[in-house]
Amino acid sequence: MKKITLGLGSLFFALTANAQLFTDNFDAYTLGALGPQASEWTTWSGTEGGTEDGIVSDAQAQSGTNSVYFNSTAPAGGPQDCILNFGQQYTSGIFTFETAMYIPATKGAYFNIQANPVVGQIWAMNFTAANGSFSLDDGITFDLLTTTYPNAQWFTLKIVANLTLGLWEGFVDGVSVGTWSNGINNVASVDFYPSNATSQYYIDDVMFDHETYTLPNLNGIASSLSLNGNIASQTVSPTGVMMNGGTTPINSFEAALNYNGNTVVETITGVSIPSLGTYTINFTDLVLIAGTNTVTYTISNVNGGLDDNLLDNVTGIVSNPVVPAAGKVVVGEEATGTWCQWCPRGAVFMDKFEQDFGDFWAGIAVHNGDPMTVTEYDAGIGPLIGGYPSSLVDRGNDVDPSAMANDFYTRLQVAPTALLSTTQSFDVVTRVLTVDVTADFQAAANSNYKLACVLTEDNVTGSGAGWNQSNAYAGGNNGVMGGYELLPASVPAAQMVYNHVARAIAPAFGGDPTSFPAVVNSGETHTKTYTFTLPASWEVGEMHVIGMLIDPTGKIDNASKFKFSASAGTNDLNESKIQFSIFPNPATSSATIGLELVKDSEVEISIVDLSGKVITSRNYGTLNGYSEINMNTSNLNSGIYLVKVTIDNVSIVRRLVIQ
Repeated sequence: MKKITLGLGSLFFALTANAQLFTDNFDAYTLGALGPQASEWTTWSGTEGGTEDGIVSDAQAQSGTNSVYFNSTAPAGGPQDCILNFGQQYTSGIFTFETAMYIPATKGAYFNIQANPVVGQIWAMNFTAANGSFSLDDGITFDLLTTTYPNAQWFTLKIVANLTLGLWEGFVDGVSVGTWSNGINNVASVDFYPSNATSQYYIDDVMFDHETYTLPNLNGIASSLSLNGNIASQTVSPTGVMMNGGTTPINSFEAALNYNGNTVVETITGVSIPSLGTYTINFTDLVLIAGTNTVTYTISNVNGGLDDNLLDNVTGIVSNPVVPAAGKVVVGEEATGTWCQWCPRGAVFMDKFEQDFGDFWAGIAVHNGDPMTVTEYDAGIGPLIGGYPSSLVDRGNDVDPSAMANDFYTRLQVAPTALLSTTQSFDVVTRVLTVDVTADFQAAANSNYKLACVLTEDNVTGSGAGWNQSNAYAGGNNGVMGGYELLPASVPAAQMVYNHVARAIAPAFGGDPTSFPAVVNSGETHTKTYTFTLPASWEVGEMHVIGMLIDPTGKIDNASKFKFSASAGTNDLNESKIQFSIFPNPATSSATIGLELVKDSEVEISIVDLSGKVITSRNYGTLNGYSEINMNTSNLNSGIYLVKVTIDNVSIVRRLVIQ
C-alpha cells in the first residue's frame, strides 16, 4: 500500500526560506573512516576512526566521486553506528532531512532519527528497507508509511517534519509518498546503523534544514488515513485522523471517505478539539478489492464553514492490495521464552500480525525453557533458528519476528496444493477434543506430504518466577516496543498475558507420515483424526485449532485456523465464536472495542491497571452481531492496562497501551 498526497504541500508551508543549514557530499574527504575528517559526524559511543565509523568510499556516488558505505554481517547488525548531529534539538517549526541512498539488490538498510541530544534515549523515526520497499515508524506505531524504492539505483529520500503540528511527509526522488502523524516530534541527530546480516548501503548528498512555522486561526487537517489492511477480500475498518492545525478549537466537522466510487460521510458534532489536538474517525467497514484504487479522505464544514487552509483538508492512499491465493492460510511460528530479554519484540509483532492479517494468518508462539514449553515443538523448531527471538514463516528462512510481513505476503500469493479444513467436537466432561483435519487437493501430491494439528491458547497467565518476562526494553533505552518500555526489566508474572501459546502438536513436528497414499490425485479428499485431552488449566474459549499441510521439503504448504468457545459442547463449537478487537492501540483520548457475536450474549467490559485495580466497569446488557463500544481513556495515565470483556460469564483479556 502506498500513500499519496493530494494538495498537501501547505502542511509544511513556512513564511521564511532559509539557506540549508548543512550539506555534505563527502568529496572533500579521503577514503577511510569518516568521523576524524568531519566535525558534524561521530559515532554512537563517540569513538571515531574505529569499527563504529562510516567508511568514505569511491565504489559508489550519486554526485562527485565519494559516498559513505555501511555494511554488516552480524545477525544483530553493527558494529558500524554513525551519528550526524543536527547541532541542537529542534522541537517546533519545519525540519527537513535529505539523503541519497544506494541499496544493492537483495540487501537492506536502516537508519533512525534521534529525538534527544543524548543518543539512545528516544527514537523519533525509524527507516527500514529491504528488497525494494521501505517502511517508516516512530517506534510507537509501526508502518506509518510503506512504499517502494528502486533496487540497486541511487534515489533521494527526503523527510519533511512539521514538528509544531506533529505531521511528517516523505518524498522519494522529489515525489511525495505519504504523510503521517508522528508520535515523537523532537529531532537532534540521525543514526546510520546496518541493522542485520543483510544490511549493505551507501549514502551521499546529505543535508538538513529548519524553518519557522506559525499556526493559522482555524484549520482542520486531514492528517492521516489508514485502511487497516492490505489483502484483497479482507474486511477492514478504515480510520482517519483529523488534526486541529489552528489556534481556534474545533467543535464540528464532516469527514468523507471515497473508495471504489463510493463515498461515506461522518458528521462529527458536540466535540471540543483543542489546538494541535486530534480526533479519530472510524469509518464504515469495507471490503478491499483487487487492483489499484485511490482512496481519499476529506475534511470539510469545519465549525460550520470554511477553514483558513483548504489545501490540507484532503489526503489519500493508493490501495493495491495483495491478492491471496484461494484458500491460503500462512503460518508464523515464533521461537520465544520468558527468559529471553528481546522476546517482547516477538510478542508485540505477533499481536500486530494477528490484527493486520486476520484469518489469513495462523500465529504460533513456541516457548523454550519456561512453563509454557511443549517439548516436541521446542525440539523441532530449535535446529531451524539461530537464536531467540526468531521466527519462521511457513517454515522458510529464519527471520526476526518484526520482519515476517514480507515473507507473509510472498507466501500468501502461492497457490496451495490442498485446501485445509477442520471439524472439532469437545466433551466438556472428559475434556477430550477430537479434531478431523481434511485436505482437499487442488493439485497432485504423494505420501511425502504430511498433516499436523496444533493447539494454541491466548491470554495465558501463570504465577511464579518462570512466568516473569525478561525485558530489554525497560526504561526505553532500546526504543519503544508496544508498551514494554514502560515495564520493568523483569516483568512480574502478575502483569504478563501471553498470546498464541503453542499448547500441543500432533502427531509430531514434521507431521504425520501416514497422512496420504503414495499417489494423490487432484480432486481427492483425505482426512486424519487427532485426539487431545485438555488439562483443566487450559481455557478452552481462548484456544485455536490449526491444521497444517507440510510439503516434502518440510515447509508448510497451507493451513487452517479455527477458534472455539469455552461454553461449547459437542457439535456446538461454531455457535459461540467470538471476535474481540481494540483500536486504536496504542490509544490516547479514546479507544473502541469491536465485538462480533453470533448469538445474544450479555457483555460486561472493565479496564484494569497492572496492579489489579478496576478503573472502570460497565454492563452493556445483551448484544448480538457486530458492535462498537467507545471508551473514554482521556483520564488514564500513560501506561499499559488490561481490557477485560466478559461474555456470558466467559472473560477475554487484551492489553491496551495508553500514550
